[in-house]
Amino acid sequence: HPLSTMNESSATATSSSTTTSSTGNVSSNADENARKVQIYKDNLISRAENLIIKEFPERIVRLNALLETSQFANRNFSDVYQELNIPVPPPIVVETGSGDASTNAAKRQRLNSSYGVDGDGGGTNVLALPTGRVDCNKAISELILIVKPVIRALVEDSNLLKMWISFMIPKIEDGNNFGVSIQEDTLSEIQSVESEAATFFDQISRYFVTRAKVVSKVAKYPHIDDYRRAVAEVDEKEFLSLWLVLSEVRNRYCSLHDIVIKNMEKLKKPRSSNTDSLY
Repeated sequence: HPLSTMNESSATATSSSTTTSSTGNVSSNADENARKVQIYKDNLISRAENLIIKEFPERIVRLNALLETSQFANRNFSDVYQELNIPVPPPIVVETGSGDASTNAAKRQRLNSSYGVDGDGGGTNVLALPTGRVDCNKAISELILIVKPVIRALVEDSNLLKMWISFMIPKIEDGNNFGVSIQEDTLSEIQSVESEAATFFDQISRYFVTRAKVVSKVAKYPHIDDYRRAVAEVDEKEFLSLWLVLSEVRNRYCSLHDIVIKNMEKLKKPRSSNTDSLY
């Protein structure tokens, strides 16, 4: 029927129009996303070059100045010592020569139990502390607050440089890959710096866990001075580690700045156009 044929033609035209419109929208969205990605890449490249040329020297100078401050330079281990507020229980006086055998045996049992000499490792329970809790080492905590932002900045800067060099690597071609090998070596060095900086955070976390375990031993066995000395040794070790971390961060900034500046031309243009004149 003519009417049926007209309806089918109209439906076909509408479907074709809808498909064309949908295809056009997908293409438009893809173009817009591609444009945004390119803008992101351009901004990242600009930020990375500014980071290397301007900000890295500023960071190196600032870290050198920080290492020369009284908080890090020529500081004695005694400066980071902190007394533990865990009391030592008074000695237990055991009366002898009086009372029957059963009474003396009960006293010995209480004595042995309080000091954990019966093999159960019970230790001495400290039921109350003068200040209510055992604080972290104040001096070390202040240094950690200084060092952690520096470590984070190195991780973020390394990640930015890693992406910058990745965007500069050209497509794979035969021959003339010397500049590309420089890019790959530099990228490997930056990845190594990023991984090392991330481990510095883990080192700080391990310090608090280690110290907490030793402090808990002091609370359990307050009459053993070796545990108290162990806490001081842990604090001294962390102080030295924080100084070393800050020095390593400074050194890493120096090495990254040096390797990138020396090879800037090859990093940005790994395949020189001058090679065409050789043929």
